[in-house]
Amino acid sequence: MTERDVRKSDLVERLQVLRESVLWKLDGLSEYDLRRPMTPTGTNLLGLVKHLATCEFGYFGITFGRPYPIEMPWVLPGAEVGADMWATPAESTEYVVDGLYRRSWRYAADTFDSLDLDTTGTVPGWPRERVTLHQILLHMNIETARHAGHADIVRELIDGAAGMTPGAANLEITGTDEQRAQYERIQAAADTFR
Repeated sequence: MTERDVRKSDLVERLQVLRESVLWKLDGLSEYDLRRPMTPTGTNLLGLVKHLATCEFGYFGITFGRPYPIEMPWVLPGAEVGADMWATPAESTEYVVDGLYRRSWRYAADTFDSLDLDTTGTVPGWPRERVTLHQILLHMNIETARHAGHADIVRELIDGAAGMTPGAANLEITGTDEQRAQYERIQAAADTFR
């Protein structure tokens, strides 16, 4: 295995950890909680997953000359702005998670298997439209990490659950009483500036 193969493998493995982290945030929630907007901009858990699937189909497909393998009307010209950021009532959780997101992983895997890190593609509208698979893998790691963070906060707002991955919360304060005391300390510090 060459050094370039190791680097590609590292990027792909890290991306998979982030993908699984995003899906973990959906575990055990009702359809309502998966879909309800939790911020003024409408951020919701199922929408984050749909958005990430759309990104993977685009960046790991269209960028390198591979067509979308399924119909995604929300990416067509004239589609409602932000339609990739929420799931319609007709789009089941199973469809968004398995039919889109996990399917986008398999689609991306074909790209990873068939292209080298130096393979170039095009992302129209980017400052530098010519990109390499290496740049797109970095971009999707960052994009997925960013949205995993959003999902973590949204999930915490829904039911208080927080953390990085199952069994590795990566939080120093985990008990409800400790969390409440920490919250009160931080609020008291902020209140000194009212």
